[in-house]
Amino acid sequence: MGMMTEFKEFAMRGNVIDLAVGVVIGGAFGKIVTALVDKVIMPPIGLLIGGVDFSKLGIVLKEATVDAAGKEVPAVVLAYGEFINAILQFVIVAFAIFLMVKAINRMHKKPEDAPAEPTEDVLLLREIRDSLKK
Repeated sequence: MGMMTEFKEFAMRGNVIDLAVGVVIGGAFGKIVTALVDKVIMPPIGLLIGGVDFSKLGIVLKEATVDAAGKEVPAVVLAYGEFINAILQFVIVAFAIFLMVKAINRMHKKPEDAPAEPTEDVLLLREIRDSLKK
């Protein structure tokens, strides 16, 4: 029973719950970025460079064939267009995270240190110093 209690305490800590929420939101954000890249950004870029659909770009290493049993064997394709899309998605996500971290750091700036109240010892030493000057 002790292990279950420890696990419950671990799982209910704020950091673990925050991490779980971050993972869920990150997954949803990833889908948004994928749609943005695939459906909004890449089509105009493809149109500008000659009507190319980046998701379809690839090098066929082996053509599709039909085996002896009459079953179709799919082609072996090096799909570098999807890789380009994935790189663009990564750059967008990394930039969004950079902006978020930068905004959070700006909100957490430390206030300038106010001069601390002198302690009783310091006040006493100042009085002694001032009396010696006279």
